[in-house]
Order: sequence, then structure tokens, then C-alpha cells
Amino acid sequence: QVQLVESGGGLVQAGGSLRLSCAASGVTFSSYAMAWFRQAPGKEREFVAHIRWSGGSPFYANSVKGRFTISRDNAKNTVYLQMNSLKPEDTAVYYCASRKDTIMVVTISSLYDYWGQGTQVTVSS
Repeated sequence: QVQLVESGGGLVQAGGSLRLSCAASGVTFSSYAMAWFRQAPGKEREFVAHIRWSGGSPFYANSVKGRFTISRDNAKNTVYLQMNSLKPEDTAVYYCASRKDTIMVVTISSLYDYWGQGTQVTVSS
């Protein structure tokens, strides 16, 4: 079974930065697309960013575009989310997710097969 473990969350002030990591095991990592989602209390899970197995076609939600960067290091079986210029509305539990790579950029959480446990990001104003 695929296992994903997030890390790097924490408390930052508005305007600050964090880098989240997601380490994967149990799969041929390079054959899977990876994505980040987030979920705030009382709200549904929302898409944040996506990256293909090759590292190509990074795609972002409009709410984070220009501030967040998704990347991956297949040699380390790890995907990253660099978050800059953080805002209080970025506060959420952040999850990494994985699915077999396809030609589509998938932003629907139900279409992802594997999930990490989540890491809390809190941005104070």
C-alpha cells in the first residue's frame, strides 16, 4: 500500500513562509502524480496544487497562484510545497495525495487514491 507522510507545518505570521514535505513509500514514486489539498475546520477539502510524475505541468488553485510552488524530488520520493506570502486564510490542515499519473490535471479530491495524515498550518494576522 502507498504511504504518504507530511511534515513541515507550523505557526507563522502573515507574510511568512513555510515549506511542506511529503515523503512517499510503497510505490514507484515517479509514476504517480502528486497533489496538495487543504481543509479548514467546517469547510470542505479544497485543491491547492498538482504536479505530474515528470515534474511538468505544475498547476495551482487561483487562491495560491504566485505564492505557492509545488516541486518534487523523485530520487528522494518526496514532494514539496513552498508557501510564501502566507495569509490567515491559508490556515488549514494540508494533505498530500497521490494517484497514477494521467494526461489530466486532476483537482477533485475523490479521484485521489492515497492520502497522508495531514499537517497543520496556522497563519496569524
